[in-house]
Amino acid sequence: MVVVTVVALMSFLGVLTETSMNTTFPTLMKDFHVSLTAVQWVTSGYLLCAALVMLTSAFMKRRFTNRTLFTWAAALFIVGDLLCATATIFPQLLVGRLVQAGCVGFCTPLMVNIIMDVVPRSKLGTYLGLANVIILIAPALGPTFGGAITAFASWRMIFWLTLPLAVILLICGQFLIKQYTATSRYAFDWARFALLAAALTSLIIGLTAVGDGNWLLFGGLMVVLVASAIGFAKLSKTSTRALFSLTVFHQPAFLFSFLPYILLQFANVGINFLLPNYVQGVFAASSFVGGLVLLPGSIFNGLGQPLYGWLLDRFGGKVPLYTGAALFTLALGAMAGWGPRLGVVGMTLAYLVFAIGRSMAFSNSVAYGLKKMPKTLQSDANALYNTGQQVSGAMGTTVLALLMTSISRPGWHQAQIISAGSALAFGLLTASGLVIWWLFFKLLHAKTDY
Repeated sequence: MVVVTVVALMSFLGVLTETSMNTTFPTLMKDFHVSLTAVQWVTSGYLLCAALVMLTSAFMKRRFTNRTLFTWAAALFIVGDLLCATATIFPQLLVGRLVQAGCVGFCTPLMVNIIMDVVPRSKLGTYLGLANVIILIAPALGPTFGGAITAFASWRMIFWLTLPLAVILLICGQFLIKQYTATSRYAFDWARFALLAAALTSLIIGLTAVGDGNWLLFGGLMVVLVASAIGFAKLSKTSTRALFSLTVFHQPAFLFSFLPYILLQFANVGINFLLPNYVQGVFAASSFVGGLVLLPGSIFNGLGQPLYGWLLDRFGGKVPLYTGAALFTLALGAMAGWGPRLGVVGMTLAYLVFAIGRSMAFSNSVAYGLKKMPKTLQSDANALYNTGQQVSGAMGTTVLALLMTSISRPGWHQAQIISAGSALAFGLLTASGLVIWWLFFKLLHAKTDY
């Protein structure tokens, strides 16, 4: 567990800086004179790059040692920290965030792969829950940490304060991280990777183009997306090079756990972006208060992980998956219907219920899916879970940022625009909760294949 802790702490730093930046958007817009559509790429671009790295995790596990992967992750985080902390122009800040994405891209799959190597299937939920505590504490601390730093010092201190911790973890990893499975030389499938990268990048940039009203660019990027997807499917039929195995999609347990997993992440990252900006825009709260809104829910999100995993191991999937989906949907319905009347305290309580439900369903959808799959496909499934998580997170930030300012009428002030657009976003997420219910029903009745 010590090895998992070191890797998880490195991933924790990546998630901490990611969620800390959500509360700095108004300040970054002023400092760098950029729009909300541009500044949200600090999060969306980060998640997209992390997803592209995670696409390679099944190959990386078979090709490189755990220590090598961890060293790359830590080095990328440190370089990114320095770029962001010294940024004088927005492009440098953005490049720094894209470089840092490699940390989470390597460490999160690495942590899960180590657990799958050493933990028996019957205890998978509990151990994944324990490991996720460290990573999911970051969303609890991130918004408050970022809000406080921005309010009382400078957003640059987010990076200066995490830098020495990353260096310490890099050194510790050289002594503690071990290898549990043999590695072999494989030829990486660069062609299929490039096609997937083109498809995912086109999707995220295309959604941003909609926000700017650039429909011509959006249409062109959708053509690229479709062409890349078709090319990937054709190459996958004959390719002998390593990336990940598509046979995992033939597993019902994977498909019906993967889809709710990415919907839950779409909602989570989107809400983490939306709420701090919502309370600042609608209730005229400070960036510090904007971060505090997420704190109680995020604490339960992280600290509840061992309990949620134990519920899965002890009672099976019905209790945590159905209960989590119910809390998730009810909280979002309250935000959609009564958001402006809830006030800061009411939105904080609604987010608390949302976070408990989302956390209970999110981690257990993966643990349940992995339990029901053959061990030979688990690393491939892990690569896709993590990639889907990052892509859906990037989409969540982009789509909710678009919806947040999508409704406007003559004479409306900014608070009214944000309130109306956010209600639409909350409604969309409430509908996704109903879809998640149906997917969990299919998952719990899927055939076990191992």
